[in-house]
Amino acid sequence: MQRRQGRVSAGLLLLLYQMAQVGLQNIPSVTLGVLVLNIFLFLNPVKPLSEACISVREGFYRQDWQRLLLSPFHHADDWHLYYNMISMLWKGIKLEKKLKSIWFAYVIAVFSVLVGVVYMVLEFTLMKILDDPSYEMNCAVGFSGVLFALKVLNNHYNPGRVSNVLGLPIPSKYACWVELVAIHLISPG
Repeated sequence: MQRRQGRVSAGLLLLLYQMAQVGLQNIPSVTLGVLVLNIFLFLNPVKPLSEACISVREGFYRQDWQRLLLSPFHHADDWHLYYNMISMLWKGIKLEKKLKSIWFAYVIAVFSVLVGVVYMVLEFTLMKILDDPSYEMNCAVGFSGVLFALKVLNNHYNPGRVSNVLGLPIPSKYACWVELVAIHLISPG
């Protein structure tokens, strides 16, 4: 996987355009900070993706715990970054206003680490149940897990609402699953 230093691409330009449409002054501080951090690390990765991704082998067996911090904030390509950060933009605006900035920052930090731990536990469990050692080598990056956790939190604070996913009204309790399928169809892998 190659480094993207200084590379500007369609997904990144579309993300910046949509952030400008919302207006930087209308994006709460922690949400804006998360967006900026993800964009910065996309353009200037701390490590190559193969050294930032989380897996059972790298994170647990080799005890490379920094991957728990790095993996959520690195993205495979510009469209991966775009889809994750557009979702973060809308979820962040709603939740940060509801929870207030300090608590929202705490939630983001906890979810960022916890998602990597849950990922490793699930992969380890699949490896044992299916007797397939390839699961210990599956390596993941991106903010998607944090976004799904935020979606659950958003549904808790806003039950019975309808979300707009790709122009379709979807009951909020199902929206995260529809988003997952839509993202997989639009950008497989």
